This record gives sequence, structure tokens and C-alpha cells, in this order.
Amino acid sequence: MNPISHFLIGWGVATAVDLNKRERAAVAVAGIIPDLDGIGIIAEKLTADSPTPLIWWTEYHHVLGHNLTFGLLVAATAFAIASHRGKTGLLALLSFHLHLLGDLVGARGPEGYQWPIPYLFPFSESPQLAWEGQWALNAWPNFLITIIALAWMFLAAARKGYSPLELVSGKADAVFVATVRKRLSRFMPGKEPGLDNDRESIV
Repeated sequence: MNPISHFLIGWGVATAVDLNKRERAAVAVAGIIPDLDGIGIIAEKLTADSPTPLIWWTEYHHVLGHNLTFGLLVAATAFAIASHRGKTGLLALLSFHLHLLGDLVGARGPEGYQWPIPYLFPFSESPQLAWEGQWALNAWPNFLITIIALAWMFLAAARKGYSPLELVSGKADAVFVATVRKRLSRFMPGKEPGLDNDRESIV
């Protein structure tokens, strides 16, 4: 799946229960952070024509960040920074594993490579998780999942008074929530445009 879909799924997990802003951020980030191991594509592209190309994306994508060890580290970090520690840590671990599941079922590249997941890395190279029915990145199931995750984001914004924009700007989040509530007010009696949460930026 693409990073936007992963983030929206993580955000959906974060808004399924009552968490504070820091905890929501931790759970949502857990849903996208495995793809940090894909940053090597920059070095690989830049050095592709050099005598000593760096194949960091080819070698390490779906390896360094897509394993149980890294998932436990992410969950432990979420646990450490949270007020509701147990709930946040478990949801971060769930969000992380939903990323792995999404890649397992829907991340086949145009060349047909499945990007198997070495779940027990670095302690073992096996099992290499893969599914023969894996669909392509641009297949319709991925679009459908993204649309559902987007719909959940809008619904959560209307019902709970916050959106992913709160992670970067409280003011932008307030405007977005008010707009969504205005648009959806006919379907949600009793929900008027307004604020329910603390709006300060976390950055």
C-alpha cells in the first residue's frame, strides 16, 4: 500500500478509542513508520550511475522496518510517551501490524515482485512472509481501502472534533473540523461546527 493509505489506517486506529493528541499521533505514526526503511531509495537513485551504487532501497526496504523487533520498539516508544500507556502501546502495535498486513496483501510492484517480509529479522531470515494472491499497488482493493479510511477520517472529525491536521496546525484543524461538521450536519443532528479538543500544535 502507499504511505497515505497506511497513515489513514493508522489514524483510524488512533481515533477508534479515546486518546489524547500525543497518543493519537503515536498510534498514527506507528501505521506509517515501517516505510522509513524505504528512504534508501534516495541514495539508490542518486548513485545509480556511479561506479559504486548504493542499493539501500533494494537491500533494506521491507526489511529494517518491517519486522516484529521494530514493531515492538515502536510500541514501546508509544507506551513511554503516553498517559494511557497500555492502551496506546497496544494500539501502536496493532497499527504497525496493519501496515505489515497491508503490504502483505497489496504491495506487489509492476514487475511482479512481492517484497516478502522477514518478520523475525534480525534474529532470523525466516519466515519470509508472502502471499501468492497479493494484488498490485494500484489495484482497486487498495483504492477502496483508502476511500473507506478517508470516510472514517471525515466521520471522526465530525464526531470527535479533530483530524490529522491537528498534528501540524491546531488552527487548520479547527477550520477543517468546522467545515466537515457544516457539510455533514444534516446527517449528524446535534453536532454543530465547533471545537472539542485542545488545539495546540505538537511541532
